[in-house]
Amino acid sequence: MRKPAPKGPRTAPATRHAATSRPGPRPAAKPRPTQAQAKPRAGTQAKTAPRPAARPAAQGQERLQKILAAAGIDSRRACEQIILDGRVQVNGKTVTELGTRADPRRDEITVDLIPIHKEAPVYILMNKPKGYVTTVRDDQGRPTVMALLKGVPGRLYPVGRLDFNSEGLLLMTNDGALAQVLMGPEHEIPKVYLVKVHRTPKPELMKELQEGFLLSGRRLKPCHIEVAEKGDNPWLKVTLTEGKNQQIRRMFAAVGHPVSKLRRVQFGPLADQFLKPGAWRFLSPQEIAAIKSL
Repeated sequence: MRKPAPKGPRTAPATRHAATSRPGPRPAAKPRPTQAQAKPRAGTQAKTAPRPAARPAAQGQERLQKILAAAGIDSRRACEQIILDGRVQVNGKTVTELGTRADPRRDEITVDLIPIHKEAPVYILMNKPKGYVTTVRDDQGRPTVMALLKGVPGRLYPVGRLDFNSEGLLLMTNDGALAQVLMGPEHEIPKVYLVKVHRTPKPELMKELQEGFLLSGRRLKPCHIEVAEKGDNPWLKVTLTEGKNQQIRRMFAAVGHPVSKLRRVQFGPLADQFLKPGAWRFLSPQEIAAIKSL
């Protein structure tokens, strides 16, 4: 008679849950995926994943802020804020998303429910006097430079800044594309000012101001300063390529030489020593060509 085979350890059926199986040899570990094979975590995007292609614009469509600026509503940057404020409608529907496109020839575009229309470009050089703010409207009720433009049709707006107590040359236009270029810091359009300060700064201080002065924790771009008229309280000629808020007044006040008078005498290629404070004139074709070539 054949002897029965010795009983060995029972193994769980392959279909039985792991929790009911008896300990046994561990299965061989699967090789980890390489870095190239690894999947990105949820909520992240692989660095090598290409971005979706931008949706092509339909023929004749432009960005809404560009259309508004071209229609003389305001500068392109200001028109972006007008859109975000919910003041713009396209075909009766309010639009608040930047980058929205429309066709100015086919779509009905309104601002504050008033239809826009493309105006002929206007370029005006003004000599701003003291006592006016360089805005279209002022929440404090102060007079704006718009009050000086009498008999000029269309909606114009000032390009650049001149504070309430400053005077000098100011460009007024409804050309939003040009305004964007002239105000963009990357274009570094030179602006020349005559500045009357208290006492003459020392040469080493003048050098510090010219080489990129540190103001309120931020480094300014280099500028040029020279003495235009000597005296106990001299006139300095300052050329800037940027336009921080009240930059000249703040930088001279920071070094103990406060500004008592400030006048802009040149804006890019535009200058006119005979234009009286409060007066304005249209640019000549040569001047228009010069500012558009910047």
